[in-house]
Amino acid sequence: MQEYQYLSGFGSHFTSEDARFPNALPEGQNSPQKCPYGLYAEQLSGSAFTAPRTENTRSWLYRIRPSVVHQPFKRFEGVASFLRGTGWDEQHPNPNQMRWNPFDLPVEGKNVDFVAGLHTVCGAGDVRARHGLAVHVYLANSSMKDTAFYNSDGDMLIVPQQGPLDIMTEFGRLYVKPNEICVIPQGIRFSVALEGPSRGYILEVYDGHFHLPDLGPIGANGLANPRDFLTPTAHFEDRSVDGYRIISKFQGALFVATQGHSPFDVVAWHGNYVPYKYDLARFMVINSVSFDHCDPSIFTVLTCPSNRPGTAIADFVIFPPRWSVQEHTFRPPYYHRNCMSEFMGLIFGRYEAKEGGFLPGGASLHSMMTPHGPDHRCFEGASNAELKPEHIADGTQAFMFESSLSMAVTRWGEETCQKLDARYYECWQALEKHFHL
Repeated sequence: MQEYQYLSGFGSHFTSEDARFPNALPEGQNSPQKCPYGLYAEQLSGSAFTAPRTENTRSWLYRIRPSVVHQPFKRFEGVASFLRGTGWDEQHPNPNQMRWNPFDLPVEGKNVDFVAGLHTVCGAGDVRARHGLAVHVYLANSSMKDTAFYNSDGDMLIVPQQGPLDIMTEFGRLYVKPNEICVIPQGIRFSVALEGPSRGYILEVYDGHFHLPDLGPIGANGLANPRDFLTPTAHFEDRSVDGYRIISKFQGALFVATQGHSPFDVVAWHGNYVPYKYDLARFMVINSVSFDHCDPSIFTVLTCPSNRPGTAIADFVIFPPRWSVQEHTFRPPYYHRNCMSEFMGLIFGRYEAKEGGFLPGGASLHSMMTPHGPDHRCFEGASNAELKPEHIADGTQAFMFESSLSMAVTRWGEETCQKLDARYYECWQALEKHFHL
């Protein structure tokens, strides 16, 4: 189908035009005196004009009307549990290990779209200083109707857990299923259609954009391969609508403006500042084939680097099905205290280190220097298992948002959602003393 055609590659410079209007892209320049078909030229910049070429991101869009044609923005009320990014002090700090049972979907009979279903769980930093991140969940059951959303504060990495997302963007359509992810960069307008009750996770970063991690000694290939990232092709609609809503997240608050037409009227575009999706099943796992347990950094799909070399504002890490063959090794994740914050979610299946209480649609947070690791059952089983080649995590996809920033939990995350498991700590209490002479 036309609306689900894709271009392949990560960080590439693409060109695309809707097949219904060939030659809509200007030849040899970006902003001619008159664009083909009477279109308007509009540049969308994801970096400073003077950023080095390797970091410079921008796209040119050729649209029926420029995006400036709208009424003034006004405060948008009613999504209070999503207004985050300017301060994280509403709750007293809590260093305890935290685990959430699956977050509730909207009750039947109440229509909640993607924006109305956004809830902030935790985060750090300040959107006005362009430094930090936030972790959200979305809990929705209806499509956005004559409404588009864009985030002025940062990029959004979306991880569906239940239900596919049919996402219309200014660049074309993305169809994103559970076990796929998508990234909508800062400022790009999009609208989400649903096929039923839907739940998922969002990692929002303020500092910059997501990159593929460097491979170093791994070499030229492995982890997430650039060719597997898919960007939509141009697909526009020329539709007049009374009161079409444009919702903006700006400095941690939501605003709404109305206009008389759909914003998805881009007939052609070119550039390297684009939305994209990725199928997690295509991740090429790197792992130990001799002994010991590799650090989880080998499972990094995307990273948003900080100004400190080798240190991320946020890494998106997955734990997919793979072979485990290490000799004389405790194979599950080891006990650990960390200078990073670790937020984990489960898309489907059972996570190897905590098969009991960590459920799809739930989450956990292990804060800086808070100890964590396998529960009692996992430790005893792995310590006494026969070590033979074993395919682990079959039918499972767990992930982690890892950050160098110390994240605070919101009131919604700690109290309002009523999903925090107060007995999480008990999973370690049965660990025994095995010390002997």
